[in-house]
Amino acid sequence: MPCYRCGARQTDPVRGASPWKRGVRHETQVLICPDCQRAPDLDLDTCATCGSTTLICRLGDVECRTCGTVRPAARTTPDPPLASRTATAPDLSEEVAAALDRVLGRRPRQ
Repeated sequence: MPCYRCGARQTDPVRGASPWKRGVRHETQVLICPDCQRAPDLDLDTCATCGSTTLICRLGDVECRTCGTVRPAARTTPDPPLASRTATAPDLSEEVAAALDRVLGRRPRQ
């Protein structure tokens, strides 16, 4: 799953905690890359009880990791990543092809 703001994809993790964060936006769980986490307004859903944005969405429920409130998630269609709406990001198939070329020592495709 790419970052919902910029469309960046996670790379193979290094040991330790992931620098990527989870959030809920429009009732759908999203990932936020380390660069986008610095943005002042991430436009994430907030908990109705405590106002926190540390929400997770699982099995049709949205849970607040701060106060523990659980509520059913409304059915919505997830938004595409902002990057796909504002800039031309490489297609996943192009990224996979480039990675295979690097690993297999092939020349890049033209």
